[in-house]
Amino acid sequence: MKILIFGASGATGRQLVQQALDQQFSVTAFVRDPAKLALQHPNLRVVQGDVLKPETVEAAIPGQEAVLLALGVKKNQSGDTTLSDGTQHIIECMRKYGVPRLICESSLGVGSSKNEVGFLFGKVVAPLFLKHIMADKERQEALIQHSGLDWTIVRPAGLTNGKATGGYKVALSFAKAKIKGRVSRADVAQFMLKQLATDAFTGRAVGISY
Repeated sequence: MKILIFGASGATGRQLVQQALDQQFSVTAFVRDPAKLALQHPNLRVVQGDVLKPETVEAAIPGQEAVLLALGVKKNQSGDTTLSDGTQHIIECMRKYGVPRLICESSLGVGSSKNEVGFLFGKVVAPLFLKHIMADKERQEALIQHSGLDWTIVRPAGLTNGKATGGYKVALSFAKAKIKGRVSRADVAQFMLKQLATDAFTGRAVGISY
C-alpha cells in the first residue's frame, strides 16, 4: 500500500515512518526539513513541503492510497490555525485526487473526549498551557468529520517515548473506563497503521491509552 505521512519528522511521525517501512508499506514522508528525518530505505520517498502551502501538499498526494496525519505545533499561540488550515489543504487535495482513507492523530480531551481526561490535564494543563493548540485541534477534527472521506481520528492520552507494547486500551469513550492517562507514541503509531487494514473505526474518533 502507498501511504503518505504528514508530520513525518515529528516524534509520532518518525514512529509511523519506521513501522510502516518495517511492514513493507511504500512510504512518502512529507516534511518541512528533510534533515530532521534521518532515514534511508528503498521504499521511502521524502517530500519537502509545508502544509500551509497547498501547492506542496498537492505535489505529494497523487498516487497515494491513504494519508496519515501526525501534525504538531510547538507553540501555544493565540489565533494559530496551522493544524486546521493544513488539514483543510490536505482534505481538498485528497478529494481532488480520489484518495479516500485519512487517519489523524489528535488528542484525548478534544471533542467528545473533553471530559475523559484527568483533573490536572483538563483543568490546569490544557486551559493554561495548551488552550490555543486544543482549540485548533477542535477545528481540525471538525474539518475531518465533515470531509466526506473515510476518516479515523485517534485520540491518544499523554504521550511518552516508550516502546511499542500492544498493551493499550482503545475505546470510543473512556468515560467509564479506568486508564493510566498515558501511551507511547510507538503504540499510537502501531494502532494508526492497523487502521489501514480495517474499517472498525472508520468514521469514528477513538481514544487510546494504557
